[in-house]
Amino acid sequence: MKAVIPVYDICTLSHQQKDDIFISRFAPYLKSHKNLHLAHKHSFYHLVFFTKGGGTQTIDFENFPVKPFQIYFMIPGQVHSWDFAGNVDGYIINFSTTFFQSFLLKANYLDDMPFFTGITKDAVIDIPENLRADIIDLFEALVAENETINPLGVDMARVIMLQLFITVARLKMGTTESIAPSYNYTLLRSFQKLIESNYLQLRLPKQYAELLYITPNHLNALCNDVLGIPAGEVIRNRITLEAKRLLINHEMTILEIANHLNFADNSYFSKFFKKQEGITPEEFRKKSDNHVHLN
Repeated sequence: MKAVIPVYDICTLSHQQKDDIFISRFAPYLKSHKNLHLAHKHSFYHLVFFTKGGGTQTIDFENFPVKPFQIYFMIPGQVHSWDFAGNVDGYIINFSTTFFQSFLLKANYLDDMPFFTGITKDAVIDIPENLRADIIDLFEALVAENETINPLGVDMARVIMLQLFITVARLKMGTTESIAPSYNYTLLRSFQKLIESNYLQLRLPKQYAELLYITPNHLNALCNDVLGIPAGEVIRNRITLEAKRLLINHEMTILEIANHLNFADNSYFSKFFKKQEGITPEEFRKKSDNHVHLN
């Protein structure tokens, strides 16, 4: 029997009729969806703020300890699983990709948030003690808004969510700007967005440098300075991540995955993957099967 990683939409996980926003306390959400500790994907944006509990979670094959007053953010398509310990509680928000589009003139506003990049290390954030009460108040306001019927209630939820996002983004952006000047950070984000849109076709740093109107040396220096790896490695890491996401879903053969990722043949794909991960695609798939429940 083929192991298929489930992809959930908001309606699947919600007992309410709204298909673009879901807000809840976390403990009852977990109780209603016991199978969500298994590996799964979302078709929507997803965030959880923990107020108590422990254990681990896996986001795109990276493991993170679960701690109180930690918040994590996920974009559509990322692979996720949990292995909680103790009584876990907090707050959860799921919202569609179009939830803010009719509300904000800048359609890609969320893309500029430092935790919605799809880079997992930037998406798991410990909230400092001086901000914890404020963050809890924002989540409580969202729960209250969700549980009552008020005029313009959905718009109020949007406003509170934006306040939440900006409050957390300031934590991350303050750190980032101390490492890199604002221009360089903006340039790096532009590079990352271009990779997200073009990694199936464009594989070379010089191709992205041309789109950014900078030299390949400039792009390489930027990535080395801010990320600690060269531009080519940033591109290869994104290709590898997509390969891993596809490999844990047995609906595609390895040859089909190689074709989907635009490799000339299966052999070239296998060599690329082994150089990146130290094991072949077949070995990675087998390893994942042994704990497809990824916990």
